[in-house]
Amino acid sequence: MSTKPRKPGRLFFANPGPTNIPDSILRAMDVPTIDFMSDDFIDIYDQGVAGLKRLLFTTGEVFIYTASGHGAWEATIQNLFSPGDTILMPECGYFSRTWGAMAKRFGLNTEMPETDWRRGVDPAMITERLLADKSHQIKAVCIVHNETSTGVALDLPAIRAAIDAANHPALFLVDTISSFASFEFRMSDWGIDAVVGGSQKGLMLPAGLAFTAVSEKALDAHKSATLTRFYFDWTKMMARRHRSFVGTVPVPPFYGLVESVRLLESEGIENVWRRHHRLAEATRRAVSIWSGNQGVAFFCTDPKRRSDSVTTIKMPEGHDAEAVRKIAYDRFNVSLGGGLDPLGGQVFRIGHMGDLNEPMILGTLSTVELSLRLAGVPHANGGVNAAIDYLAAA
Repeated sequence: MSTKPRKPGRLFFANPGPTNIPDSILRAMDVPTIDFMSDDFIDIYDQGVAGLKRLLFTTGEVFIYTASGHGAWEATIQNLFSPGDTILMPECGYFSRTWGAMAKRFGLNTEMPETDWRRGVDPAMITERLLADKSHQIKAVCIVHNETSTGVALDLPAIRAAIDAANHPALFLVDTISSFASFEFRMSDWGIDAVVGGSQKGLMLPAGLAFTAVSEKALDAHKSATLTRFYFDWTKMMARRHRSFVGTVPVPPFYGLVESVRLLESEGIENVWRRHHRLAEATRRAVSIWSGNQGVAFFCTDPKRRSDSVTTIKMPEGHDAEAVRKIAYDRFNVSLGGGLDPLGGQVFRIGHMGDLNEPMILGTLSTVELSLRLAGVPHANGGVNAAIDYLAAA
């Protein structure tokens, strides 16, 4: 038995994923085991997949896995490419770097031009590189829509236009793990060929389900791809009744998925996007005030690219972000995200995605301001008031 004192109240989970799980989703998943090949379950499965397609704005095929987003990356690489293929994957942060490292491990020639992590990729660079690829060796352009580590979000239609400007046949692959069901995303309208996503962020589910949605062009590429695969083989999956899962299907998460889709569609997906923008802007108003007196600062230096699902905050020189996170968690039961890989100790992250409303974000912002004070981190006071003023007028 733990000897730690009980923390009263509920944990304020302001981490950028996994996110808060609504009570109705928890209740929906509280189901007994049933035969995953039965008509009763197939109906639930089909409802969940149809809902995903509506939220993605696509009619393409969707493959689902028992995995996190990393598993969906792996499945997508294995199903679309052959050893020695070249892909273009600009390095914009921790997750694009990790995705690129995975592709290299599978024997792909992975071009990873470095970018300023505080701004993200310049679409013009993509056009320039593709124009230089006269023999069309580059098979895909791979982009992280929302870099969870940096709080930088990219303009996908602009990147689609950059590919089109080069008149290049490369596939367009997008990681939407921390953007899907949080801000605007339209797979088919934006000409995206493969979308990687996960259950534990905007969908408000536990971690453990991941998916890839694919276009007809991507399915055609799959037919000639020769990387070794078995559990993640789309051809095997399409021969199954579920068109996913080479093996046992996890039943309860699909009841949760159906409820997740119901919640998002009852609010209205465009209203969901607006809510996320509103809460993100309140957070940004607070950080803008705190950044006075040579204090904390936005990690993302381009205001137009600041994410609507996570804000990454850079510490002043000589101050440790982990000290702020520890105070917030140990004293006030608020969980903030830490810095990943080279950003460890330099930044902390406020997640504002999923099942979240105004009182929850204001409670988090108040705790952050208090924790900054207790940690002795330079900042200007009044950030919470700025957030309140914005929300009052929004």
